[in-house]
Amino acid sequence: MTGDTEEYKKLNEEQRNKNIILVGMMATGKSTVGAILARELGYELVDLDHVIIETEGRSIAEIFAEDGEEYFRSVETAVLKRMLESENKLISTGGGAVLAPGNTALMLSKGHVVALTATEEEIIARVSGDQNRPLLAGNAEERVRRIMEDRHDAYLFAHYTVDTTGLTAAEVSQHILMHYRG
Repeated sequence: MTGDTEEYKKLNEEQRNKNIILVGMMATGKSTVGAILARELGYELVDLDHVIIETEGRSIAEIFAEDGEEYFRSVETAVLKRMLESENKLISTGGGAVLAPGNTALMLSKGHVVALTATEEEIIARVSGDQNRPLLAGNAEERVRRIMEDRHDAYLFAHYTVDTTGLTAAEVSQHILMHYRG
């Protein structure tokens, strides 16, 4: 766990009660941890990828194959904006949601952003054999390494960071709750 604890504690109650937004690389536990946190807090769980699938009526792999990543990112931004119009949500984003211009500022203004990380080896182990990740087409190990390198600083804007390597989803959730509740 990292982050400026004093800065975190300075978050006023209004900011904390807005939303919790989970960001981070694929396979860091955003969906699983998000479900636990939403249940614990009584927040509505929003898995951004699932909302995109519902909105588009097709899988993320199909969106990438048919319309490309740029189109996907535009849909992702539109869905994120719509989901952040109300409060008391636990939003689990896709790993690349931070890439579109303006998304990080939007997230910071509408809730408390928590970045989940994991080691390269842990992510590779978690995604091995997963055919539902279009960015991993081909050599998954090489693709994970490249994406991690490309996004090295992409999640640094978050209010708080938790390294999920070697932790259960329940343990990660407890770390986040401890800091979120102050």
